[in-house]
Amino acid sequence: MKKLIKTIVVVLLASLLASPSAFAKSDNAKESLVAVGDSIPFGLNLGQTNQNPAKTSYPYLIGKLADLRVRNLGVSGWQSHQLLEALQSDQKYRQAVIHSDYVAVTIGNNDLLAILREAAAESGGNQALFQQLLQLKLSQSDVFSNIQQIITETRSLTDSPIVLYNVYNPFQLNDPLHYVADAILPGINDAFAGLALSNENVHLADAYMAFGNDQALYVLPGDIHPTNAGQAKLAEIGLQALGLY
Repeated sequence: MKKLIKTIVVVLLASLLASPSAFAKSDNAKESLVAVGDSIPFGLNLGQTNQNPAKTSYPYLIGKLADLRVRNLGVSGWQSHQLLEALQSDQKYRQAVIHSDYVAVTIGNNDLLAILREAAAESGGNQALFQQLLQLKLSQSDVFSNIQQIITETRSLTDSPIVLYNVYNPFQLNDPLHYVADAILPGINDAFAGLALSNENVHLADAYMAFGNDQALYVLPGDIHPTNAGQAKLAEIGLQALGLY
């Protein structure tokens, strides 16, 4: 009996060694997309309980259209320093990125909104002072340094393509802040474009141009987050940026 068992083991080992794919990832296994960032990839206010990401958020739409498995790690309210800390020290994030085939990054929106709110509060309604404070706070912000470090940290974990989303105008046309945002977002988004250009295999998804002045269609009323149509548009430009569309 021992001889028979030994023979079976030898035969099994020989067959496995003759077929390296027995240990490898199946050719039919789906590739994966890992999405990190804030409430935009999370899909906030799209009818879910806000405990789990919305299935109509752009990462899941990309997954459906490109036949990818999706790990959505977006967290509502996160600023750039929080995502950076997670990628540096949280094993859930690090392991997800290590095993990714594509990475989507949407971050910086809350940093910029905080600057906008601070400038508005400190200016006391004085528009000239508001503009001065806005420019000063933007110049002092570490948001783009943090995003560069996010890209660097991600690249240290994987050589997967990264799609980096820039900032759309979240304010409706009848909101005075729409025009404030339109005055500053081109410069801000130039910085996002520079980050994409200066890092290998990082692709820009231009949410600003994609949304344009169609906030009534793409942004929830009385909110700053994308509608389902807005999430679909973000998925579309993400697919295009990654060459999957």
